[in-house]
Amino acid sequence: MFEQFFTNVDVGTFLFLGVACFIAAFIDAIAGGGGLITVPAYLASGLPAHIALGTNKVSSSIGTVASSLKFATSGKVNKEMVKRMIPFSFIGALMGVRTVVLIDSKYLYPIAIVLLLLVLVYTLINKKMGEKNNFTGLNKTNIRQGKIMAFVMGFYDGFFGPGTGSFIIFALIKIFKLDFTNASGNAKILNLTSNLASMLLFIYLGKVNFFYSIPIGIIMVFGATLGAKMAVSKGTSFIKPIFLVVTTIVLVKMILESIFGIDVVGFLKELILSVL
Repeated sequence: MFEQFFTNVDVGTFLFLGVACFIAAFIDAIAGGGGLITVPAYLASGLPAHIALGTNKVSSSIGTVASSLKFATSGKVNKEMVKRMIPFSFIGALMGVRTVVLIDSKYLYPIAIVLLLLVLVYTLINKKMGEKNNFTGLNKTNIRQGKIMAFVMGFYDGFFGPGTGSFIIFALIKIFKLDFTNASGNAKILNLTSNLASMLLFIYLGKVNFFYSIPIGIIMVFGATLGAKMAVSKGTSFIKPIFLVVTTIVLVKMILESIFGIDVVGFLKELILSVL
């Protein structure tokens, strides 16, 4: 089961993963979207697809714990809200992982591109969206919508992953009328839940390279902590522009890879290694 536990580690590849995943954790803690860097980075390192996904889940979970703790201790997490959605996120992620090991996740690319484009356009048009925290409390309607959203996003995170944080932030703003700071804090908890569920199942299935995932995860703790600290201290005026920039970059990257066949992360790997 754990045939990937012991394997040779290439120093150059490890350095590339360390730099890429630190940056990803920093960005992800603020506005989501880190998976669009980490997943392709692990694939570019030469790991088989399912091993890359599993390894990414372990390191990402470690990083997300750090950012989640920072948001929680800063009062940016509504415990009553997230506890209603956590079970659905967990179950959705488990189902997503079970599905991805059977079929290719590339079929989600067109759907993800369309959704990211809609999120970007809607946020640009609605300039006041997420600037103020207009949350007035939980009710049957927003709880039901939140549970459905948590399950769908959990499944998406387990099955594919990239862009999950951005989607959750957007959904929390729309459903619960949160501002970007509080949406980011609550999104981290849901993202952590789906990450942990996915991680446990990938480990059980033996689809993890621990020699990369654990050290890289520790590196991601520093990036995630720094990102969450800046998000909490600077607030919505800082998070919203980052959210828009990250969503745009994620969208462009996915279009370049899926339509034009350009290996963006492969290019960045060569660039980083040349500098190092």
